[in-house]
Amino acid sequence: MSGLRYDIAGIGGETGEKILAILPEIAQRAAEIEDTRHLPVDIAHKLAQAGAYNLSKPSALGGLELEPIEFLKIISTLSEADASAGWCAMIAVTSSLAAAYLDEEHAKEIFDPEDVITGGVFAPMGKAEDRGDHYLLSGRWQWGSGSPNCSWLGGGAMILKDGEIQKFENGAPYHRMFYFPVEEVEFVDTWHVSGMQGTGSGDFQVKNIKVPKQRSVSFIADHPREQGALYKFPLFGLLALGVCSVALGNAQAALEEIRQIATTKKTPGGGRSMAQRATVQVEMAKATALLNGAFHYLENAIADSWSEAKGDGGLTASSRGNLRLACAHATETAAEICKMAYTLGGGAAVYRNNSLQRRFRDAHVATQHIATSPAVFELSGRILLEQPVDMAML
Repeated sequence: MSGLRYDIAGIGGETGEKILAILPEIAQRAAEIEDTRHLPVDIAHKLAQAGAYNLSKPSALGGLELEPIEFLKIISTLSEADASAGWCAMIAVTSSLAAAYLDEEHAKEIFDPEDVITGGVFAPMGKAEDRGDHYLLSGRWQWGSGSPNCSWLGGGAMILKDGEIQKFENGAPYHRMFYFPVEEVEFVDTWHVSGMQGTGSGDFQVKNIKVPKQRSVSFIADHPREQGALYKFPLFGLLALGVCSVALGNAQAALEEIRQIATTKKTPGGGRSMAQRATVQVEMAKATALLNGAFHYLENAIADSWSEAKGDGGLTASSRGNLRLACAHATETAAEICKMAYTLGGGAAVYRNNSLQRRFRDAHVATQHIATSPAVFELSGRILLEQPVDMAML
């Protein structure tokens, strides 16, 4: 592949090089990935064997425990080949953060295999009855990205005791993430969507399954067992970073495709290439500036937060808010760039099998994720204006 923004060959030992070797096949099979509506099993396993899902897994469990900037570089590069593939990898990587919270026995049970694929949904769409040494869990979760290829899944659920929903100290419903083997899961084919079609983000559900208490975690109330700087970094900030990394890689590829088209495609009846038209030149320059600006703002926000994570104290509200703002801005900017590329693509871009249309549709699904949605701008604005904020989800 040409036009890759980052050189990931040296990241994670051999992991970056192995991922680079898979990219041409992923790009070539992008239409198949979309038509299948989930990542094909062989591609998912190749990425697992390359270590693409171990980027944030603790080194004590054989993971890479990479810095967030390297996470950005690998996920965005993978997303240049195909956004759905990048999205599935991002979900698996962020899901592995649970290994830093679970007790050692259950962390090993789930995450010890080098090629394990995990996923899940944080939203507390389930209910878990406290039965002493275990929970009895039932629930149905939407947006289960990558689930068809997973060995373990996680689902958020509110806690019930004696029939009553338990509460956090602030009065909000108390909820935890529960982890269960995929054999206990029923998949529901709901993933018929406009974009990110290849992520297999359908519903999954469980009914009255027993989950040991030690196989659950509260990312709000609990503290990580692992003490590395990565696990002091904001968990929801890492999720937002994953989403915008996919969006930026997708936009980078769309812009590179338009550049190639512009230098080879002739204007109908004019004999000139698109690259010779002033309007195309202007749009290309604007898109390039927007994309570079979004990347660099994000890189700076990551650097500031990472510097604090490596220190003795916790991260400030200012750096947390700036990181979330950079992620939301990057995701929104990436969607705008994909729109510009789609428009420059002309009539050919309206066809469903056109890659620019897929990039356009994928970009506008990323903007809907709660971690990078327009509501994040309000959250960041409250911090900038020194207004009260709920730090739990920041």
